[in-house]
Amino acid sequence: MNVGSLLPRHARYRGDHTALVVGDLRLSYRELNRYVNRLANGLLAAGLKKGDKFTTVLPNCLELMAAYWAAAKTGLVVVPASPMLQDGGLATLIDDSDSNLVIADASFADSFDRIRDALPKVADNGFVLVGRGAERPGFQSYDSLISGASEDEPPDAGITGDDLFNIMYSSGTTGMPKGIMYTHDGRAVFCTHLAASFRIMPESVVLHAGSIVFNGAWVDLMPWMFVGGTYILHEAFDAERVIETIEREKVTHIIMVPAQIIAVLSSPAYDPAKLESLEMLQNIGAPLLLEHKQRLIDEIPGRFYELYGLTEGLWTILDKHDAARKAGSVGCPPPFTAIKIIREDGSQCDPYEVGEICGWSPVKRPGYYKRPDLTAQVIVDGWIHSGDAGYLDDDGYLYLADRIKDMIISGGVNVYPKDIEEVVIQHPAVHEVAVFGVPDQKWGESPVAAVVVAPGASVTSDELVAWTNQRVGAKYQRIREVVFYDQFPRNVAGKTLKREMRAAYQAG
Repeated sequence: MNVGSLLPRHARYRGDHTALVVGDLRLSYRELNRYVNRLANGLLAAGLKKGDKFTTVLPNCLELMAAYWAAAKTGLVVVPASPMLQDGGLATLIDDSDSNLVIADASFADSFDRIRDALPKVADNGFVLVGRGAERPGFQSYDSLISGASEDEPPDAGITGDDLFNIMYSSGTTGMPKGIMYTHDGRAVFCTHLAASFRIMPESVVLHAGSIVFNGAWVDLMPWMFVGGTYILHEAFDAERVIETIEREKVTHIIMVPAQIIAVLSSPAYDPAKLESLEMLQNIGAPLLLEHKQRLIDEIPGRFYELYGLTEGLWTILDKHDAARKAGSVGCPPPFTAIKIIREDGSQCDPYEVGEICGWSPVKRPGYYKRPDLTAQVIVDGWIHSGDAGYLDDDGYLYLADRIKDMIISGGVNVYPKDIEEVVIQHPAVHEVAVFGVPDQKWGESPVAAVVVAPGASVTSDELVAWTNQRVGAKYQRIREVVFYDQFPRNVAGKTLKREMRAAYQAG
């Protein structure tokens, strides 16, 4: 299966249908295909060939979307990098991925000047700049890369399903990022499984307001292209703009991380009536606390989905028709996939017994780029070991406890931060909460709650500690302290970086 065949297929059979909306641009499938072909042919003219890697360092924009589909057509391997990376992180990712070319926003020019000596694999003309300031000595402009390039289809690259399509570097929320390889077959599974699971059709209108450089974005990006629907891409997340776009464009499908969902629900522009067109509002990236989940189920019923998954290729889906009756769950595995919960000795857990979540799916998993050692640790006998803790109920629905690495061991007892977070968020002054463990001389570790206070609200650390500790289910769940943040540190995927909070707390 060659996912590069999808765009030209739609350009031929539904060429006038709106494919992509970015800012003021509205491109039909025919127009988008021609634009992608120019980039594809420009990359080939620059000397890249099937199997070569190129890195993108771009915000949400037409050029980034075109890079994905140009790679799909040519057999090149695209490596999306977060625009939040600094010099050292950029150099590591570009070098580790063996990229021969980099397409980046022009604002990164100074960074590349500082690190280019550490990147001998990148060709002399291999730093391509996009946007204002792209005309700069020592760099090639994106416009010059595609100038004069043909709008015709690039030569047939002989792509097979086993060929690499992209390398997704992990978000780094739990350690050093790793390059996770995806083949054309693997992305084709995203197309078919997720389009069916989310009921995405050719008439669907998908809005994506988060960054498309992290793997969660491919959860709606691939089904969109598979069915030939319409994809609206916001350059950056803005809650009011999301609400306005849903109402104006009659958006049918949207995925957001918890922080974005909370921002929409807290916006003065929020009105359930403005979201009437939605057929799916999906949470992704981290568990959505029950208070917010229940509000969505009550106020816009029959739309809420939740996806739990790993970039490595494991997922469960809470369907909108199960959301009310299984509100605490993150769903069950789709057809042709499976999950199990295991103990430390590898045996399977009983229902309601917490253990490590493992999953199997038909996504072909070559593993981590140049890291067979890590691949062997995570993928055992075809099963992905998630590093997350959870349990199955009697019906086989998955419930998350927490990341095993985030688990707090207090007095020899396993304490899951999510259980405490579900209590803290119920306080009327709390807008967001993240609980993490810190060293404790007596107990080994103690929980600390980081909190963002709701607009206009006020609460002291002592008040919130006392309120929480009266309501948690066990003494070992009592928090030691509350620290306040104006906003939580997050990565480009919108995930809260607890390890940065923990380090800041311990630093004093």
